[in-house]
Amino acid sequence: MATQSYNFPKIIFFVVTFSCFFIYNSNARHLSEEKLTWKRLITVDQSGEGDYETIQGAIDAVPSNNIDTTLILVKPGTYKEKVTVPENKPFIMLSGREAENTIITWDDSGNIYTSPTLSVFASDFMARYLTIQNTYGPGEKAVALRVSSKRAEFSACKFISYQDTLLDEEGSHFYSNCYIEGGTDFICGNAASLFQKCRIHSVSDIGGAITAQRRMTPEEETGFYFVECRITGIKGCTLGRPWGPYSRVVYVNSYMSNVVNPNGWDDWGKPLTHSSVYYGEYKCYGPGANRSNRVEWSQDLSNEEATALITKTMISAKSRIKH
Repeated sequence: MATQSYNFPKIIFFVVTFSCFFIYNSNARHLSEEKLTWKRLITVDQSGEGDYETIQGAIDAVPSNNIDTTLILVKPGTYKEKVTVPENKPFIMLSGREAENTIITWDDSGNIYTSPTLSVFASDFMARYLTIQNTYGPGEKAVALRVSSKRAEFSACKFISYQDTLLDEEGSHFYSNCYIEGGTDFICGNAASLFQKCRIHSVSDIGGAITAQRRMTPEEETGFYFVECRITGIKGCTLGRPWGPYSRVVYVNSYMSNVVNPNGWDDWGKPLTHSSVYYGEYKCYGPGANRSNRVEWSQDLSNEEATALITKTMISAKSRIKH
C-alpha cells in the first residue's frame, strides 16, 4: 500500500457547507421548505401554457448579471434541446416535478466540451427533479451534464449517458440523491465535489472506470468524495482511474455490489501515478467492497483519517436545508 500522508482538504468542507445552498440573494437569506421565496418565477411548458416552451428560452429571459433568486419551473415533458446556463446568469434554480417525467435530452458526441446536453457556467446554480441525458450511446465521448460553475447543487436528478456522462469540470459542487449512469469515465473532471446518497450505476461490460478525476498538482484542493452511495451495474467496473497524475477519489460508507472488480482501481497504464494518486475507501460494504485483492497503491483509510470528513459531512447533512 502506498504510504502517502494525507489531510482531507478544506475545500470539501466548503462544499458541504455550501450544500445548505441559497445563500443566494444579497441578504443571504436561507430558504426553507415551508417558505420558498423567489424574486422571479418562470414556467416552461411545451403545451404553450407556460411563459416559455423551451428551457433555453426561459434561461435567455433571465437578465444578464442577474442578482435575483430565479426559479425556472419545468412542466413534465421531454425537452429535446441543448441547454446552456451562461456565466452571467447566476442564482437560478432549474426544477422539474419528478425526474422520471421531466427530461432534457440530446445526442451529440465526440467532444467533451461541445457535446453536453446541459452546460452550466453560472455560479450559485441549482437543479432538482430532472433527467439530463445524452442518448448517443457507446463509441464516443458524449456528455450529458457539464458543470463549470463556481458553486452548484443537484438534488434528485438523473444523469444518463455512456462515456463521460458527468463532466464535473471545475468548482465546488454537491450532488444529493442523484442517479448517475454510464460505462466509461462517467464521472470526470477536476471539481471539488461531494456525492451523497447517490446511486452510481455502471453499464460497462468491459470493466470500465466510474471516475476519471483530473487533479493535476498536489496543491489543488480538488477531488470526488462519495458518501453513503450505492455502486451497482450490469457486469464489471473499477472505482476510478487517473485522468490527472494526482487524481483524488474517496468512497465512504458506501455499498459496492459485486460489479466492482476485486482490484478496485485502474492506473490507466500509468504506473508512475501509483505514488501520487489518492484513492481511498472507508467502511464500505457489500460484495464489491472486499479489499483483500485491491491494488496496493489504494488506501484503506483509518478511523482517524476519515473521522474529520465523516463528522463534518454528517453534521452538515443533518442541518441541511431541504428545498
